[in-house]
Amino acid sequence: MQPFKINVPQPVLDDLHYRLAHTRWLDQLEDAYWDYGTNCEYLQQLAAYWQNSYDWRTQEAKLNEFAQFTADIDELGLHFIHIEGKGPNPVPLMLVHGWPDSFFRMVKLIPLLTDPAAHGGRAEDAFTVIVPDLPGYGFSERPTEKGYDPKRMADVLAKLMTKTLGYKKYVAHGGDWGSSIVEQLALNHADNLLGIHLTDVPASHAKTADKLPDLSMAEKAFVVKNKAWQEKEAGYQKIQGTKPETLAYGLNDSPVGLLGWIIEKFHAWSDHDGNIEHTFTKDDLLTNVMIYWVTQTIGSSVRLYYEAMHSPALAAPTHTKVPTGFAIFPEDITPAPREFAERFFNVQRWTEMPRGGHFAALEEPGLLVADLREFVWPLREETR
Repeated sequence: MQPFKINVPQPVLDDLHYRLAHTRWLDQLEDAYWDYGTNCEYLQQLAAYWQNSYDWRTQEAKLNEFAQFTADIDELGLHFIHIEGKGPNPVPLMLVHGWPDSFFRMVKLIPLLTDPAAHGGRAEDAFTVIVPDLPGYGFSERPTEKGYDPKRMADVLAKLMTKTLGYKKYVAHGGDWGSSIVEQLALNHADNLLGIHLTDVPASHAKTADKLPDLSMAEKAFVVKNKAWQEKEAGYQKIQGTKPETLAYGLNDSPVGLLGWIIEKFHAWSDHDGNIEHTFTKDDLLTNVMIYWVTQTIGSSVRLYYEAMHSPALAAPTHTKVPTGFAIFPEDITPAPREFAERFFNVQRWTEMPRGGHFAALEEPGLLVADLREFVWPLREETR
């Protein structure tokens, strides 16, 4: 375990600005809006800001305010944030991101969780927070062998928590792929978990939902809505799950290509009134994309879809007894009803939020933190 600071070499930034200045732009249909994909007019505005106004060094310095480390786990260098909680009995809490993001997804949560008394909460609600970059994401090393599916990712994170950091009991939270990985933690490393907290039911369950017996009316509506979403929005899953590297050559070589691919997901999956910047700042959007660009991890990140599609662990029926809390945000990707979640999880808390979307930790950090505090409070007895 070694201390880590982000320090992107200047030639990488110089190369980025050269590529942005020499972008070959597409034509745009009239009134296309976002119907055909990322809106060209908005993408040009964001790319111009990226080239002329965005300051990576400022963002880099902000990220380096968090204590960061790397550790070798299964011969793979894993990058993570580790911040001690300020309270009488802080509970270890691991936050697990998904795609298309990284540890950056969770940074707004960290001060609220680690120092609640400074943010309107109680000191006894403090957490010690661990935020890893998944293998192949962000500043973690890229796997060089096949098989890094959600189960194997969970095994790596379990070793981080128990062997590297020495926690016997902890809580794990996740969204997107983080939900699948945290579920695998609960299925395979339950003895070390106080509980798990998720913002969605892992997508692998939705794929076979229509084959389940005795579906409720709410579950039947969920199946219909999810199928419609798959038809309209899930093309990226098919590409990334079958031929991820064919796509990745272009995204790894073109900053605007990468920006367009990722920003479309933030626009489609978040809660806003048609203007994405009512939910995210330009700096938030670009810092997330920059982490992919400067680490060249778009290819290794999208391989997770291929690995998951070929994973026997995700094909097997499951149910975990680990206490589970759900925070469901209305503009997330086809939110599932509680009775569907109860088929797979020991649901102890179910909260339907008034607003927010898929990137809840960035969109509504206050709502998410409040729900985490309430869910974990009765579990803290095991750590006293």
